[in-house]
Amino acid sequence: MPRPTPPSPETRALEAEQARHVSLRRIARLFRPHRGPLAVVIAVIVASSIVGMASPFLLRAVIDDALPHRDLRLLALLAAGMIGVAAVTAVLGVVQTWISTGVGQRVMHRLRTDVFAHLQRQSLGFFTRTRTGEVQSRITNDIGGMQTVVTSTATSIAANLTTVVATAVAMVALSWQLSLVTLVVLPPAVLISRRVARMRRELTAQRQSELADLNVTIEEGLSVDAAALHRTLGTGPALVDRFTASSARLTDLELRSQLAGRWRMATMGVVFAAIPALIYVGAGLPWTVGQLSIGTLVAFTSLQAGVFRPLSGLLDVGVQVASSLALFSRIFEYQDLTVDIADPAEPVELGELRGDVRIEDVTFTHPGGDRPALDGVDLAVPAGTTLALVGETGSGKTTLGALVARLHDPDAGRITIDGVDLRDMRLADLAGVVGVVSQETYLLHTTVRENLRAAKPDATDAEIEAAARAARIHDVVAALPEGYDTMVGARGHRFSGGEKQRIAIARTLLRDPRVLILDEATSALDTETERAVQLALDDLARHRTTLTIAHRLSTVRHADRIAVLDHGRVVESGSHAELVDREGRYAALAA
Repeated sequence: MPRPTPPSPETRALEAEQARHVSLRRIARLFRPHRGPLAVVIAVIVASSIVGMASPFLLRAVIDDALPHRDLRLLALLAAGMIGVAAVTAVLGVVQTWISTGVGQRVMHRLRTDVFAHLQRQSLGFFTRTRTGEVQSRITNDIGGMQTVVTSTATSIAANLTTVVATAVAMVALSWQLSLVTLVVLPPAVLISRRVARMRRELTAQRQSELADLNVTIEEGLSVDAAALHRTLGTGPALVDRFTASSARLTDLELRSQLAGRWRMATMGVVFAAIPALIYVGAGLPWTVGQLSIGTLVAFTSLQAGVFRPLSGLLDVGVQVASSLALFSRIFEYQDLTVDIADPAEPVELGELRGDVRIEDVTFTHPGGDRPALDGVDLAVPAGTTLALVGETGSGKTTLGALVARLHDPDAGRITIDGVDLRDMRLADLAGVVGVVSQETYLLHTTVRENLRAAKPDATDAEIEAAARAARIHDVVAALPEGYDTMVGARGHRFSGGEKQRIAIARTLLRDPRVLILDEATSALDTETERAVQLALDDLARHRTTLTIAHRLSTVRHADRIAVLDHGRVVESGSHAELVDREGRYAALAA
């Protein structure tokens, strides 16, 4: 199996450039619905910071007044004040965490659901060109990676900034001369943090891209179909090598991301620790002795240690925010995708439809295609009749069926049902009008009952059983130990191909569509199973407008009309007998 090529340096650079251009205003808009709770959090933070500033002054009073004068009453009051300050700040901290975490989680929930809902509206072309593992990685890993930033960064900035300001004011009140010493370290600290932030932002973009590749490998290697494929092809060792290489690259990126700028930040930590030591040395010099009381000196150095912690926190938050911009960039990229197949601005309100389908001069080219898959197709399917589409592989049959189900929109021309253009219908209304049964039946990894109820959430058990009987699958399901509560397994592997097809038919029966598309629904089945499924399909198609796409001409002999497609064009149409008598393309296919 070919090993995927790691993203090129140009791709990495593009991702980093996108991260740099993420609008902070757009990120802030995520929090706009929660302005009230955030205001409360900020108020709590400010109150906590102000209350916390009392501790150094209480400490100075203990050292300079209570202890030298052995004033037990004052000492007790000061000690009680210290305990009270600690208790109040602890309670305020719990309140702050409770509110801020709740806001952050709600923002994450909204972001996840918005991205998921937006991707659900994308056309099949998006999912054709995008790896499933890539989509999963962005919804889970990227948004998960943003969680810490979203849930704690805003409050961390507010808390650290408030603490820094309050502490700086208190330090100036104690000694403005010593406060000037502290300012010396600020410019290099800010400069270093900016450089570290830039390094981590670029590494984060690379790491998430590699993580997406790893998820793709997992998706392609550990699903039921993939496991069977690799077992039969003997490609398991190659797949392990591919996974190992991807994991090794991810490990290297994780290590580089964690270590990026660590030496620089560690240097700043040493400088921060050295400042109090220098102050102690300065206070002991002969020409400074006696200018500061011991209590003031201890209180100041205590404040200074307190200001360095939130200052370091602010610098670290800046690095985290810069790193998270790469994640926001990847999520916003998906949110900004154009929806190709969307509800109309002013949808037509549908009444009772007869199911008259008209395909009028339709042309369509697949994205990236070099020639039209359909070229000027004109067909009419009167309500209650059957049109069969036949032709060689690649002639455009399945594409035409997909257009009728509006999985794509035509480049030119239009498709109508009872005179209403499909593009003027709500997608939900159209899904209720057009039902599809294809050769590739997809069943959800849940019970038979829930698979059927997916088509009609309010269906009763009696309706589900009636649909299963009509699809000739009830006896099979009822004979299982758990009946309709039997788990179908991943992609329905609990059942045979013919059984899955009949479950899909029962699911479509529950929707009761006026227009039915049968896309090669029996082509992969053996003769006996095909006969059982065909009987179910005949019952399903009765009194409905039906488009049947088939390779086996025996399944379409009784269609009201047959259209022969060749390279996207209708080259013949008529009944089976008429087309055979013409001795044209259809007769050649039937021979």
